[in-house]
Amino acid sequence: KSMLFLGFLVFLGLALPGTQGKVFTRCEMVKILRQNGFEGFEGTTVADWTCLVKYESGYNTRAYNNNGPSRDYGIFQINSKYWCNDGRTPGSVNGCHISCSKLQDDNIEDDIRCAKKIARQAHGLSPWYGWKNHCRGRNLSSYVRGC
Repeated sequence: KSMLFLGFLVFLGLALPGTQGKVFTRCEMVKILRQNGFEGFEGTTVADWTCLVKYESGYNTRAYNNNGPSRDYGIFQINSKYWCNDGRTPGSVNGCHISCSKLQDDNIEDDIRCAKKIARQAHGLSPWYGWKNHCRGRNLSSYVRGC
């Protein structure tokens, strides 16, 4: 029994680190958003986007949420019905022409391109419930303060 338990612990040690992904700090996220032209993009601010990312994914590149027939992937929680292909969402449009799994790696360049495409099409951040429920119309200066 003890060898089985030890094997289980080794399995956990190998399996769990991969589920975490890169978790950015708030200021790392602010820097990335500034470098990628999010300030003023479609009338939004870096503070808007930082708040959005906090509430959508907790700054975690591997974030995942099951919405029933569709799923949200990655740091911006991009939806499989409209924006990416996960191979299992019926009627997926794949508007960003990307595999959803690419939205869960530590390279967020493709996530940024897709998030900007979504915001451009929506003329803002209304597609993201995390932003609508926690950020819209609020003073968000604390999200960029000190960065």
